[in-house]
Amino acid sequence: MDMNEIKEIFFQECEEQLAELESGLLKMNDGDRDPETVNAVFRAVHSIKGGAGAFGLDDLVAFAHVFETTLDCVRSNKLEPTQDVLKVMLKSADVLADLTNAARDGGSVDESRSRGLVKELEALANGELPTPSAAVEAPAAKPAPVTAPMAAAPAPKPTDDSGFQPIPFSFDDFGGEEEGGSDLPAYEITFKPRSDLYSKGNDATLLLRDLSRLGEMSCYCNMDALPGLDDLDPEAAYFYWNVTLKTDKGEDAIRTVFEFAEWDCDLQIAAVEPRAAAAEAEELPMIPVPFDLSILDEGAAEVQVVQPKSDAAAAVAAAETASNVTQMAAAAARVEKKESAAAAAAASAAAAAQNNAAAGQTIRVDLDRVDRLINLVGELVINQAMLSQSVIENDTTGTSSINMGLEELQQLTREIQDSVMAIRAQPVKPVFQRMSRIVREIADMTGKTIRLITEGENTEVDKTVIDKLAEPLTHMIRNAVDHGIETPEKRAANGKNVEGTVRLTAKHRSGRILIELADDGAGINREKVKQKAIANELIPADANLTDEEIDNLIFLPGFSTADKISDISGRGVGMDVVKRSIQALGGRINITSKPGQGSVFTMSLPLTLAVLDGMVVTVAGQTLVVPLTAIVETLQPEASAIHSFGANHRLISIRNSFCPLVDVGRILNFRATQANPVEGVALLVESEGGGQRALMVDAIQGQRQVVIKSLEANYTHVPGIAAATILGDGRVALILDVDAVVGASRGQAMKQDVSLAAVG
Repeated sequence: MDMNEIKEIFFQECEEQLAELESGLLKMNDGDRDPETVNAVFRAVHSIKGGAGAFGLDDLVAFAHVFETTLDCVRSNKLEPTQDVLKVMLKSADVLADLTNAARDGGSVDESRSRGLVKELEALANGELPTPSAAVEAPAAKPAPVTAPMAAAPAPKPTDDSGFQPIPFSFDDFGGEEEGGSDLPAYEITFKPRSDLYSKGNDATLLLRDLSRLGEMSCYCNMDALPGLDDLDPEAAYFYWNVTLKTDKGEDAIRTVFEFAEWDCDLQIAAVEPRAAAAEAEELPMIPVPFDLSILDEGAAEVQVVQPKSDAAAAVAAAETASNVTQMAAAAARVEKKESAAAAAAASAAAAAQNNAAAGQTIRVDLDRVDRLINLVGELVINQAMLSQSVIENDTTGTSSINMGLEELQQLTREIQDSVMAIRAQPVKPVFQRMSRIVREIADMTGKTIRLITEGENTEVDKTVIDKLAEPLTHMIRNAVDHGIETPEKRAANGKNVEGTVRLTAKHRSGRILIELADDGAGINREKVKQKAIANELIPADANLTDEEIDNLIFLPGFSTADKISDISGRGVGMDVVKRSIQALGGRINITSKPGQGSVFTMSLPLTLAVLDGMVVTVAGQTLVVPLTAIVETLQPEASAIHSFGANHRLISIRNSFCPLVDVGRILNFRATQANPVEGVALLVESEGGGQRALMVDAIQGQRQVVIKSLEANYTHVPGIAAATILGDGRVALILDVDAVVGASRGQAMKQDVSLAAVG
């Protein structure tokens, strides 16, 4: 594996870490104060920083370091994660994602924005709360972090051109067990960092501090390997630490602390008797570390180091200490206990959860390989159908061993197909999380206060569908925030909460996935929509439209209700793109709106674009496939159940209710006159927004699983036809677009671009 492949894996992991980061921050923004949530957020930034350091991505490392330090203040309870604090952190997560994308794809990031956030993060780390929160709930008992006064300390490092500056480190949060510590199990730990640990952005200080939180810790810095000044390599790692830790958390919890650095250090952990450990510590010759320890709280443990081998090495210690403040800071022992027993228990449970999660095994597979496997399974399905057709045509007994073998082959083929499709199935969570950033950015641009609520994030759908969901969802979110949600002043005047709500949900229904985007805004102004459409000559002035048809006007190309063009909307593009994108996925979209209460956009999409279960039917000598998910039931019409309605419409009576009868052959122009319903079969179907219809076909051949082949990719778009497939006898059959046919039966023309039918 070459470096480029390793780097690509790093960026793939960055996507996962960024998703974990935003998910955790949103949970905290909703009031989640679980220590494991905070730790997960911290680990995400820490992992990105460590990997970025390995590839020399300095800008990413610098920003992540500042972000990580501020998050560590939250972890140590020095910074309260208020709404204003989390607002800064969510923006920082966006910039971190931008820096990651720029490092992967090239390009640049808005430096003024990143510098501004760096200053805000530094201010938070130094105890300066955002202005809006200053008068709300700033804990008075928490002092601002202090820096370590040191003998012969170097001047502060100046800010570079990128605006990044190291943040002073605080020892406030060193803590350990003070009660009953002598009875706890003891461990001798030898921690020898290699130079790679520091080059990858890891920090021995943070590792030792996290270790101290597990219990009562004594830490000794060994400087035996420290050379003279002439031989000193500034990028080498000379110090290592001998640690005695008394804890009841176990060795697994200790190793969890070093999980991100274990490959870049020599780590030895040995269980010892507590008394023996104490006696051994007393025998070590010690000298004091040459810097002021007055910053440590009263009662802190004495910090000592192993006596160097030579006086020259001892003389060098002060200089090395001054130039490596963060590394020497790790020699500080615990201060007064700050974490409650409940927090310690939570940390122990989190460590156990991490160990269990690590037990699960996953592999990364190139998506092209999965696509090829799915294509091969599709061909297997087709060949299995062809083989079955041949046997049926040549074997009339139906009881031969060949038939039995074919039935088993059919079952195995179905199981293989289901298993392969499960590999491509992924939750919609990554797409939903991307929408959070869009809501934040547009809310800031419009001066609105908006909350995004997501539900059903773990609903799984085919990877191909997920990849194509981002664009239509983006347009819909922008439309909801810009047009749907009112300004805070208008909402207050109407008696609403000044904070608008946008709700994004996903769920499975009848073999499809439903995605709903709802807002509690003003709803669609139907009079304004209609007048705009007339002014743009999209509809005639005397058009008599229902509320549903007026709502659907927003999907027409070039339509916009914006009074002026802005960076957000007003150019007549967006919702027509949504309609075409959803149609290209074999889906449909509906609108329901209540003036003053808001609007709901509902998208219905297939779970996969590879295969479907269908009913094979015959219409005017043509073979069609009707998706099984759209069929409610099949029935043989009787003459007494058929009723005429108007000049060309007919109804069928089904259980004391009337349902429109649709001649599929006539709609698709397969025949010039309507067929006799009594001579055919009716398929009762249900479409989104169109209610139930009875599709009339000539005959049913059977139910089969078919492989979807795109007509648009291989031929062109055909109105009323969703796709094509290959049958068992080698013939090509067309897959019916049920919604388009139902829309056409309602008097709506089946056109590719300009119609109201696509949503009906």
